[in-house]
Amino acid sequence: MCQSVPVPRFEAFRGTRYDGAHVHMDQVIAPPYDVVSSQERAMLAHRSPLNAIRLELPEPELGSGRDRYLAAAELLDSWLERRVLVEDAAPSLYPYRMIAPDGATTTGVIGALAIGDDVLPHEETMSKPKSDRLDLLRATGTNLSPIWGLSLTPGLTETFAPDGPPAEDAYDDEGVRHQLWTLDDPGAIATVRDAVEASFVVIADGHHRYETARTYRDAVRRANGDRPGDHDLVMALIVELAETQLHVRAIHRIVEGLPPGTGPVELLGRHFDAVHAGPSTERVVSALQASGSLAAITRRDAWLLSVRSGAFDEAGTDLEAGLVDLALREVPDASLAYTARWQEAVAAVGAGRSQMAILLRPVTVPQIFAWASARRRMPAKTTYFSPKPRTGMVFRVLSGDDLSGAQP
Repeated sequence: MCQSVPVPRFEAFRGTRYDGAHVHMDQVIAPPYDVVSSQERAMLAHRSPLNAIRLELPEPELGSGRDRYLAAAELLDSWLERRVLVEDAAPSLYPYRMIAPDGATTTGVIGALAIGDDVLPHEETMSKPKSDRLDLLRATGTNLSPIWGLSLTPGLTETFAPDGPPAEDAYDDEGVRHQLWTLDDPGAIATVRDAVEASFVVIADGHHRYETARTYRDAVRRANGDRPGDHDLVMALIVELAETQLHVRAIHRIVEGLPPGTGPVELLGRHFDAVHAGPSTERVVSALQASGSLAAITRRDAWLLSVRSGAFDEAGTDLEAGLVDLALREVPDASLAYTARWQEAVAAVGAGRSQMAILLRPVTVPQIFAWASARRRMPAKTTYFSPKPRTGMVFRVLSGDDLSGAQP
């Protein structure tokens, strides 16, 4: 694919993986840090003393006087010394497949992606502290979980089609099967690398981890005389931007702080027609969701929403989430929460914790492709890619860095 912008560098690395003699993979994998609740964190840590959540979301040891980042670094070192974790013998790429209970499959490849202008954000990001991930990266010197990048190279998936039984095979708590293969043949690695480097990469998940890796790279380079090294790259799962590989869910809006008397018609009427669909009972709301409808839910009523003629052109977007967010920005005191589970959004309204839930529909893969090709960012919290790659399938331990000099 011919591009007028720089293309990414994608490299094999010597991954560090659990030794199957010490663990059962089902017991040690964990979701990405940013989707784990405190209750789930406790459950995963209790499941196994070797669960990856102890590195991904570390806690200080009681009475030790050490902070949680140092505790994670020391735990990682102990697992390496005990050979609970073992480094692969040769630089490799890692084909990675996720199979949902309904059979939906995503197959990508994990490698080391260079940090640079050829890696583009997929959507605007919400402001939140990045110091946590930076402190963890500085302490451990390890990419614990991959960011998720989308490649616009057609046919990319065919270049790393898994062959033979996987090196790692595990099921998560949602019934998703996670499989990982090692690809260490230099010729095969070169074929995959050339395909990834044929077009720019768009970040689907892990924007904050990517920015943290950029900050870390800059700090190491300031400390080491601008020498290149492992800090110039970040572990990334690259997936072809194709309908056969991506499974996108909507992220719903939970709204509070609306003026008295503000319902769906008053709030959204500029961009949407709102038709009363009935009381907001479980039966009515479930029927709206089953039919793939765009809807607004208040404590008493459910409303069917449809985009007004010309609204997309007027707003300069083809995204329903963009129209909703425009309407919400016009209410100064409105506060928002987000969830990919429509049941959670409706429950918040029913319990009186919010005034309205706006249930969105997923954006389409062609829409994502069009926005990515135009190098445009979608609004924040537009897409939820599912399932999520698991922490613990492979780690990338950085080498040769002056970690102590990597000050923010």
